[in-house]
Amino acid sequence: AHLAWTDEAAALAASDPDAFNEALAAAAQNPAGFVDDAADAGAAASPAEILDGWRAVRTKLADLLVAVPDGVKIPWFGPPMSAASMATARLMETWAHGLDVADALGVTMPATDRIKGVVHIGVRTRDYAYMVNGRTPPTAPFRYEIVAPSGDVWTWGPDDATDVVRGPAEDFCRLVTQRRALADLDLTITGDDAIEWASIAQCFAGPPGTGRRAANSKGHA
Repeated sequence: AHLAWTDEAAALAASDPDAFNEALAAAAQNPAGFVDDAADAGAAASPAEILDGWRAVRTKLADLLVAVPDGVKIPWFGPPMSAASMATARLMETWAHGLDVADALGVTMPATDRIKGVVHIGVRTRDYAYMVNGRTPPTAPFRYEIVAPSGDVWTWGPDDATDVVRGPAEDFCRLVTQRRALADLDLTITGDDAIEWASIAQCFAGPPGTGRRAANSKGHA
């Protein structure tokens, strides 16, 4: 229900910015509760209705984002963003909450290279994680060497960077969406700045997340 509501909000922002800004002003009256209130209201429908409604709005949103002209920014609850960035953000949140649902049901989601969009937004939001935590981001870029489910290696940043993040794409995405504690992930973090970042990594909007308690204890460089 939360995902369906958020996709509907994104569709409104992409199709009618003025109407979205009115909704945004109304949400500002209850900044700590409007998201959960919307999810609770949506969850009152039957599971079949929620799923069908989400699939319908997801298709509508995809069509709307394709039609947004290059250079146009879409208003949002955070900073305005391009259609490509909005699509990436929606993929990220869908993956993260999909993992929540899979965890609750005790099932495993199959991994594919489509997860690259989630990795990308995790890389792009490095400085944002510092900002929401009231810290100053480092000036030097990090190097990211992320192994895709297919075995391909995706890289960002300069080869000679002092701070490096390496590991499987799924674990990197679990870190930046705060779905698992760093100690439970097969990631190698090298460099003081990268180690600090890994402790606050956050690719989703809003105040600093609380993260997850570690289930295991593993060492990391």
